[in-house]
Amino acid sequence: MAKFTKKKEGDLPAVSTASLPDIVFMLLFFFMTVTTMKDSSLMVANTLPNASEIKKLEKKDRVIYIYVGTPTQEYQKVFGTEPKIQLNDKFANVDEVGSFILAERAKKPQELQNVLTTALKVDKEANMGLITDIKQQLREVNALKVNYTTYEGDAFNNLQ
Repeated sequence: MAKFTKKKEGDLPAVSTASLPDIVFMLLFFFMTVTTMKDSSLMVANTLPNASEIKKLEKKDRVIYIYVGTPTQEYQKVFGTEPKIQLNDKFANVDEVGSFILAERAKKPQELQNVLTTALKVDKEANMGLITDIKQQLREVNALKVNYTTYEGDAFNNLQ
């Protein structure tokens, strides 16, 4: 007859590696879906002003960004030190703002075209004349929903 042996209590079963590829692919798909890429790199110095009454934009897909500020060190040799307008990844003149807004609006789905917000990320040292010209261009293309991007803080700190 056969002899029966008792299983020792201290033995651990071997770790099954059969599900390891499944776990790796789940992690891969997770990071592929949650990772976002930057739309554009900042070519202007952009020190945002402070404001006390701010509201966070909820839906980022409904925002068109316009950056205003002095060119960074690497672009100052070509473009100078005067404040410039950056649209996506290129410098632009005030006259190009309207056509940029119309082109960006055309890229969006039809149901979002009427609810788009134009966000101005303006350096606190930029002159107001340039901002007024940009706002005039926005009025001409009927982009009347304008947001100024700021940091939360005391607005009187901007005067220093």
